[in-house]
Amino acid sequence: MPGFRDLSLRFLALAWAALAAPCALSAAAVDVRDVRVWASPDSTRVVFDLSGTAEHTLFALQNPDRVVVDIAAGRFDAASLKLPAGQGFVRNLRLAEREGGVLRVVFDLNQKVGAKSFVTPPNETYGYRLVVDLATAEPPKPVKAAHAPQGMRDLVIAVDAGHGGEDPGAIGKKGTREKDVTLAIARRLVERIDAEPGMRAVLIRDGDYFVPLPERSRRARRHSADLFISIHADAFVNRSVRGSSVYVLSARGATSEASRWLAARENAADLVGGVSLDDKDDVLASVLLDLSQNASISASLDAAGSVLAQLDRIGELKRTEVQQAGFIVLKAPDIPSMLIETAFISNPDEERRLKDPDHQLALAQAIQAGVRGYFYANPPPGTRVAMLAARERGQSLRHVVESGETLAGVAGRYAVSVESLKRANRLDGEQLSAGTVLAIPGS
Repeated sequence: MPGFRDLSLRFLALAWAALAAPCALSAAAVDVRDVRVWASPDSTRVVFDLSGTAEHTLFALQNPDRVVVDIAAGRFDAASLKLPAGQGFVRNLRLAEREGGVLRVVFDLNQKVGAKSFVTPPNETYGYRLVVDLATAEPPKPVKAAHAPQGMRDLVIAVDAGHGGEDPGAIGKKGTREKDVTLAIARRLVERIDAEPGMRAVLIRDGDYFVPLPERSRRARRHSADLFISIHADAFVNRSVRGSSVYVLSARGATSEASRWLAARENAADLVGGVSLDDKDDVLASVLLDLSQNASISASLDAAGSVLAQLDRIGELKRTEVQQAGFIVLKAPDIPSMLIETAFISNPDEERRLKDPDHQLALAQAIQAGVRGYFYANPPPGTRVAMLAARERGQSLRHVVESGETLAGVAGRYAVSVESLKRANRLDGEQLSAGTVLAIPGS
């Protein structure tokens, strides 16, 4: 029978082995298999494909500006690993194995930036990845809304091409990537919107790079967007499933189990974000958010319904009614928003059509027609579309005269003659008083 001393020694040995086990696991060699760089106008993402998960540290150096990543037990094959050329904030990349089994990666920068990093587990496209995001410390300044020459503002439509960069989205059987077709359709939609009098489009991403989901709605807000449209292509395990769908936000959740699953898939790309209400107490913030979001959802439903009706004219619908789900990209409480699943990229026939430039244009035209129909039925006051919609219906607008305004100035603003303005308001002279309400003739 072993003595107390022997039992104590065995216990200490087992305890030491248990404590050492995690260290041994974390010290397992990790190979860097590939490196990719994705640059957008205001951020740069560097992605390292790894053979397994890895412990790492990140820090910045100055004079010159650099970011350094140390990967524990990291290795690379200098003969086979091809480093990408610098782009965005990264001027150059350097790798070197140091003492203690540490792989050091140095980012030579073009300017001082903020940096953050994280390791992602494998997914259906990639294995383990170490992601380093570089961005300027100062957020982009708000963009003032553009105004029409006569002083009436144009409507601003934010067009978001889903996925991008390291995130390809769904992939069709023939290798078609969702991120590519969504950008192609989005660009064509921007062209159609810009050709519409009284409207202008803002493209959320104009290249093959990833924009975090909360940032997409923030960019729309910085441009004072009147509507946010996110373009996607659906996918399903059953390749026979086909058709278009249009989604808006549901504060209470999705309208079907399929919608919940789809929302969860899209939302996995990033964490939720929203509008700051830090200067409001809890009750007021909740009330303001609910009021804003309810009004936004109501407008979103109307706009999405108009778009869905136009999509029905050019192809098959997966859902004949607007669906509601908890997509993060739709959660801006102050901007009517919709997400359009243009087709199922997993369906071979729809994959082929999504790659066809003519079909991409047809989709863009249908979406634009839906947007036009909605805004002509619900024109925001003070916009050129409000004036054009009134003229189209043979109606007159109302203008409240401000101090210092002249009859000629008001006529020029609405592109009508002084004489027609005088006749519509039974004016003998051209003197105006502040506060006078003028009827603007419809033609």
